[in-house]
Amino acid sequence: MNAVKELSREARELLMGGTVIPAHPLALDASRRLDETRQRALTKYYLASGAGGIAVGVHTTQFEIREPQIGLYEPVLRLAAEEVSAAHLDRPFLKIAGICGPTKQALAEAELAASLGYELGLVSMGGLDDWSEEQLLERVQAITEVIPVFGFYLQPAVGGRLLSYSFWRSLADLPGVAAIKIAPFNRYQTLDVVRAVCESERRDEIALYTGNDDNIVADLLTKYTFRFGGVMVEKEIVGGLLGHWAVWTSKAVELLEEIKALRRGGGNAAIPLELLTRGQEITDVNAALFDPAHRFRGSIAGIHEVLRRQGLLEGRWCLNPQEELSPGQLEEIDRVYAAYPHLNDDTFIRRHLDAWLEGAKR
Repeated sequence: MNAVKELSREARELLMGGTVIPAHPLALDASRRLDETRQRALTKYYLASGAGGIAVGVHTTQFEIREPQIGLYEPVLRLAAEEVSAAHLDRPFLKIAGICGPTKQALAEAELAASLGYELGLVSMGGLDDWSEEQLLERVQAITEVIPVFGFYLQPAVGGRLLSYSFWRSLADLPGVAAIKIAPFNRYQTLDVVRAVCESERRDEIALYTGNDDNIVADLLTKYTFRFGGVMVEKEIVGGLLGHWAVWTSKAVELLEEIKALRRGGGNAAIPLELLTRGQEITDVNAALFDPAHRFRGSIAGIHEVLRRQGLLEGRWCLNPQEELSPGQLEEIDRVYAAYPHLNDDTFIRRHLDAWLEGAKR
């Protein structure tokens, strides 16, 4: 086994401390070609919102970008990296690349991401249903030799698979695994991952992030405790890597900072009832955007519809012409927009949109 890749100290501190990481959408024009100006403007939006990173080449970016006749995986990773570099930030910012497919494909994607300066690879286990858990672990181990790994429990409803407690226990022991995004949308399976990490001697080297769009606020508020060998071990889900946070991102940053302030208060800090209520409002919004009523078929179109309304996207086109809003989804988005005006960041975007679009022109 070759040496694993390590994060810089600044990147590790940001990751372990918890941050907002939006899953980056794909901006297309009416001909379903890459709209480079709006793609860059989206990255500018996430940077200006105070997010601590972006995840590019993930489900929200559309897996079809990898198809040879489309060939957008490298361009979208490169455009995002260029915008982050051009921002000249005085703070760390995590660039995370989605990594998919069998080992040969995954390693090629990891090598490309590393060459573009990406700090982490979000490694999907999706589409490999005939692989054993041992084979999946060997694949992750190979990737850690190219780029630090952000593990990912993808929910079965959108192409993932059930993975055992022993899988996550073994994954946590792999040097080079720096974080795990938990997105099974299932409390039992969430606990499997948290307990597995807590039992590992590497527990303090792995950051846990929520991808549970139905439970974002509760995940971030909860301290998980387990007893192993007479020792009490505690762990928190410190941040989120979320498609939901691709919209209304500045509000997500405010939310996480509010939760962090409560955490700093320790065990004596009372959780405001209003925050729990807001958590359920966010879940209601997510149901409208992500379309669980139709097995999430309208999830990307739902994100695009909000970004279209805000002016960041020109339309909600996807690479697959069949990928559109589900029946009744538009009305649901109208409903949650009207019901929860305090959750959107339309005013923030209006103040900056023209400058982002102008600055994104090349």
